[in-house]
Amino acid sequence: MTVTGEFGLSSEARNLHWLLGNLVEEVPGVRSVAVVSSDGLLLLSSDPARNAAPATPGRQDGPRGSSADLATIVSGIGSLTIGAAKLMDGGGVKQTMVAMEEGSVFVMSISDGSLLGVHADPDCDMSVVAYHMALFVGRAGHVLTPELRSELRKSMESAK
Repeated sequence: MTVTGEFGLSSEARNLHWLLGNLVEEVPGVRSVAVVSSDGLLLLSSDPARNAAPATPGRQDGPRGSSADLATIVSGIGSLTIGAAKLMDGGGVKQTMVAMEEGSVFVMSISDGSLLGVHADPDCDMSVVAYHMALFVGRAGHVLTPELRSELRKSMESAK
């Protein structure tokens, strides 16, 4: 049984918010982060207007400043790379990175089919971003149960 605490969220949900906040705060160059369900719905975001994860003053926002935009991008990249891996008999997709002139987008699979997406500065240390994403996935993957995904979806919907 999950005990609900502050803001009506379970301890597992609060822990995921905390982990996501740490990813944004501690990794230089990270602009925004989103966790997207396997069906493309935003579960967790670094956008302070959408949840409790604090923003860092002076950091540039993610795509158009919207976690929903990042979630759409992450879902699309995830779908495209999964399809490509199937066509190429490449097995499961572990991570995708898109480097652009003005930023980078990283997408990493979470054990349940959900995706972790990060939008970062163009001069970020890609290996540091990937390492911290892997830490997040390792810590979050085993607790992201169907019940927790449902709770996170509901909390995102109520934040609109």
